[in-house]
Amino acid sequence: MLTSALPDHEDLMQRIARDLIDSYDEELELEIEDRNIDGLDPASRTDDKAARQAYFKELFRLQGELVKLQDWVQHSKQKVVILFEGRDAAGKGGVIKRITQRLNPRVARVAALPAPNDRERTQWYFQRYAAHLPAAGEMVLFDRSWYNRAGVERVMGFCSDDEYEEFFRTVPEFEKMLVRSGIKLIKYWFSITDDEQHMRFLGRIHDPLKQWKLSPMDLESRRRWEEYTKAKEIMLERTHIAEAPWWVVQAVDKKKARLNCISHLLGQLPYQEVPHPTVDLPARERHADYLRQPVPASMIVPEIY
Repeated sequence: MLTSALPDHEDLMQRIARDLIDSYDEELELEIEDRNIDGLDPASRTDDKAARQAYFKELFRLQGELVKLQDWVQHSKQKVVILFEGRDAAGKGGVIKRITQRLNPRVARVAALPAPNDRERTQWYFQRYAAHLPAAGEMVLFDRSWYNRAGVERVMGFCSDDEYEEFFRTVPEFEKMLVRSGIKLIKYWFSITDDEQHMRFLGRIHDPLKQWKLSPMDLESRRRWEEYTKAKEIMLERTHIAEAPWWVVQAVDKKKARLNCISHLLGQLPYQEVPHPTVDLPARERHADYLRQPVPASMIVPEIY
């Protein structure tokens, strides 16, 4: 007779608790990106402890609501598109990470398109974005979107004046068409100050883990701050429509921006908690003639930690 290899109840609960702590550590790992831990003096760490605890408590609560939202989207076959726009280093990527961190990537996926290739440049402008739109039961988060034409393409001279004006003629009709088709379209602009972008760029320059975030285009955008400001103002004025209005997130404080954006997003959709049947873990079948074969030592990853 085979003896059971299952752990006792107390050991099992300890392992579950450790796994839960590990999942929280994932969030802490994301937070390390935002600050130099070694550079903080003990006094500031103490002062910030209560604020950090409050932030994490609220973030975990909001992420729990996002899971409910995801279940509702999947259960009711909703189609949701969320656009995240803003200057370089405005914090778009950070909030997208927090939104999707605990969600199913098959339901909530991120579209972060590279610069168009030669073939895509000859297509209808919206064509490559339309390929990423959701089917029923899906959410798509665009990390930059078709509004590239109103921003970087305009400022950097990557589009002609005629293409720029055609974009503004077309985009309201394009977005109205998406909404009529049943897509819920939500547009966010992340707003930061001149000084804040300057500080964040310096942080990236001096942080080896973040230098990849700085492209020549990013550096040029810093020089052309005022041109980007004018382009943004025109964009918001000409594309703020009733069917798909713009929402501006004050993003100088990253943590507050994340909480405010997630809270607002949850308020834009009439989601409800979807009841789930009780899950019973079935017992594993055991057979006396089964013998697990050893893995060859040459295939094992060295345990250096």
